[in-house]
Amino acid sequence: MTSLVRRLGAAAASAGVARAATSFVRHRAGEFASWERQHKDGTPVSLTEGIALSAGVLAGTAVFVPGKAKIGALISVASASAAGYIDDHKENDFEAQSKGFKGHLGALKEGKLTSGTLKIFVVGAGSVLGSLFLERTGTCRWHRLTQWGAQSVLIAGSANLINLLDLRPGRAIKAGGAAGLPALFSPNPVHATMGAASLGAAVACAPEDLKGETMLGDMGANAFGAGLGVAIASVHNPFIRVLALGDVIGLTLLSEKYSFTEIIANTPWLNRLDQLGRS
Repeated sequence: MTSLVRRLGAAAASAGVARAATSFVRHRAGEFASWERQHKDGTPVSLTEGIALSAGVLAGTAVFVPGKAKIGALISVASASAAGYIDDHKENDFEAQSKGFKGHLGALKEGKLTSGTLKIFVVGAGSVLGSLFLERTGTCRWHRLTQWGAQSVLIAGSANLINLLDLRPGRAIKAGGAAGLPALFSPNPVHATMGAASLGAAVACAPEDLKGETMLGDMGANAFGAGLGVAIASVHNPFIRVLALGDVIGLTLLSEKYSFTEIIANTPWLNRLDQLGRS
């Protein structure tokens, strides 16, 4: 299978499965009433986009990602998606609710488990286990161990970052698309196919997302981010991986202190991009 066929196939398979899942959910809307939430303006929005995007990314990954990296990618994306589902639908079953890393870890210090804390551990464990199957360079044991740690943080951090951006229609998909677009032109087959699988599913989900009818939710955002994280973590160039890791960590820390929505609203060119395509 040629590289071009592999990446086109991954994008097409992911998009096709995502659209099929969207159609399935739409025709069984009554069965997914519990997935409905409300925008701040009171209009309804469905979290079922998370089903479509997760299914799409997993399908493209399962069929087209080469070698043992496929196993690692499936573990990372599936665990991130499952953790997101728990946070989306089981939050009230936990003894405490909170927001942000500080909030979740603060509750844990008090002996209280939140759905967000469980999500952190599940996504982290899936990323650590999944990255074991990714390729690393060099022969030095400590160098390879450091790479494994960086890959794990990059996958988990990307899943969390996309989730932080899923606050307005199309925002997370646009940001993830910009981050994943270079993968489509990469000579690295894992980087290229994981990027194609992630973007294919996201593009397929974009119409309803931009209209504000559906949103990724934790389930979809985590799956999308983990897919992109695996793609970038597979890059052989250490400079690119370090740069991406620095961006993910830096933006995550920024989000603990500042509102992305306020930053975007107060930055004209970012606000124009944020509004682009919305109904």
